Amino acid sequence: MDDYPLLNVFWTMLWFFLWIMWLFLLFKVITDIFRDHELSGWGKAGWLIFCILLPYLGVLVYVIARGKGMGLRDAKQAKDAEARFQEYIRQTAGTQAGAGAPSATDELARLADLKEKGAISEEEFQQAKAKILA
Repeated sequence: MDDYPLLNVFWTMLWFFLWIMWLFLLFKVITDIFRDHELSGWGKAGWLIFCILLPYLGVLVYVIARGKGMGLRDAKQAKDAEARFQEYIRQTAGTQAGAGAPSATDELARLADLKEKGAISEEEFQQAKAKILA
């Protein structure tokens, strides 16, 4: 253990950690290059070649030149994913936002009210219920 002092262990761990952080940033940059729809094919190829041939410099220049756009694209992707998720929840729950059509749950509640008030018979209620649930 005397061959490798504690300070050297610290420096090795620091450099390893920085290398892992750079790898994450490299993958983030490559993902962003392909996600950007405004960048032409030649632009994407150029940035990829730059990031592959001169990896540290390429990633650093990309983050400096297009870092703000990376954040905007990340935010837009998160917003779109949230909107798709909310739409899925609305469809699964049976309500269409803005459609104006009542959901199956609303229709069943209305039918139960009509049955309680005596406006429809049990037989009519069961037929209407089967029709809504079909």
